[in-house]
Amino acid sequence: MPEIEMVLADAARNLYPARMQMALSLGWHIIFACFGVAFPAIVVFTEWRAHRRGNRDLHELAHTWAKAMGVLFAAGAVSGTLLSFEMGILWPVLMDTYGEVFGFPFLLEGFSFFIEAIFVGVYLFGWNRMSPRAHMLSAIPMIVAGASGTFFVVAANAWMNNPTGFRLDEAGRVVDADPVAAMFGPSMPAQVVHMLVAAYMVTGFTIASVYAIGMLRGRRDRYHRFGMQIPLTVAAVAAVVQIVVGHWIAGVVAENQPAKLAAMEAQYETQAGAPLSLGGIYRDDELHYAIEIPYGLSLLVHEDPNAVVPGLEEIPEDARPPVNVVHLAYNAMVGLGSALLLLALVFAYARWRRPALLRNAWFLRGVAVSGVAAIVAMEAGWITTEVGRQPWVVYGLLRTADAVSPAPGLYLGLYATVAIYAVLTAFTVYVLRGLARRHDLTAPQEQDAPADEPAEEVGVS
Repeated sequence: MPEIEMVLADAARNLYPARMQMALSLGWHIIFACFGVAFPAIVVFTEWRAHRRGNRDLHELAHTWAKAMGVLFAAGAVSGTLLSFEMGILWPVLMDTYGEVFGFPFLLEGFSFFIEAIFVGVYLFGWNRMSPRAHMLSAIPMIVAGASGTFFVVAANAWMNNPTGFRLDEAGRVVDADPVAAMFGPSMPAQVVHMLVAAYMVTGFTIASVYAIGMLRGRRDRYHRFGMQIPLTVAAVAAVVQIVVGHWIAGVVAENQPAKLAAMEAQYETQAGAPLSLGGIYRDDELHYAIEIPYGLSLLVHEDPNAVVPGLEEIPEDARPPVNVVHLAYNAMVGLGSALLLLALVFAYARWRRPALLRNAWFLRGVAVSGVAAIVAMEAGWITTEVGRQPWVVYGLLRTADAVSPAPGLYLGLYATVAIYAVLTAFTVYVLRGLARRHDLTAPQEQDAPADEPAEEVGVS
């Protein structure tokens, strides 16, 4: 008995560093994963436009982006490798108990990663060494592998939110495991689409923000205008699509994870015609200082203004997620997403009716901050997903505190992870800045486009 008590005590001490290390690793890696999913498609589209129009600036832009894509892929490969080890080292009970059920997508993701790595190399090495058609075709496996890798990883996460594809015997052991059925659980479609669209938003807004900053500093040449407008177009389309996907995923959460939805809205009482709450602080089983939209939540998740939405009062106190963290993260995601949608609509209007607005300083400032806003929105979304599932690592079956490793030294692992990511971040920024400076030093300066220049001359039409 004393030995068991010591193991439990060690596990309790390890919960904080294990969760912080996993959060840091996931939060850092997911940014680079977004670029791995969306950047290849943007690069190949730009290369295709360059060949079609015979445009030297587009060709140079695509070549520069291809080099940056290689750097970001290398950094993402390091963080992804660390994450795969952390799953087994930090959460051995999870992998030992349920690995046979949800481990299959991780295996398939490994194949996707290798395929993407091979064709990233082919695409980079083949630049100016292959025919344009063959070179662009070589990127197709890279694009498909990036999307499929995201599918497999998010499918595994969706299983943790809604575990299916097995049953437990009387002793609590997993029997009749069906990894394929587990991979296609009820939360998978919405989560996968939500993440894929978010990847295009993060990548598009982030790249556009770099060139918007350059334009604010006076670099109004065609190269920078293309560099801002091509990814901004991709991000704007994704922002509109994400509104529809957000409505879809809200319904999925309401059906499968009522505790998470109640925490997202900080709603304690079960009620019909539940309002949609914006902002506020949850204290003493009540949301204070929030702005409420009457019937909004019932309408959002059930498409019925009088539908009943369960509150936190129906969830045992020890099974409720940290309400303020989930609620504020969810509000940050929705608020920033709405701001990015507004920017997308302004961009669409400018492209359609007012091309001169694309060079307006306030519009460029909005684009300049959109990259950071998109990244923060995505991180807030993952906080909502992961913290909203707590205290469960496998929803309703295995608590996070019971899955953590009791091994000593987890704080050392956390410190090492912080150091590794600090070095990787510094190295990545240094190399990317070097690529940007190299173009600025060698590219000829060009006069700004006339205010009435047609949008198709500076955009992607």
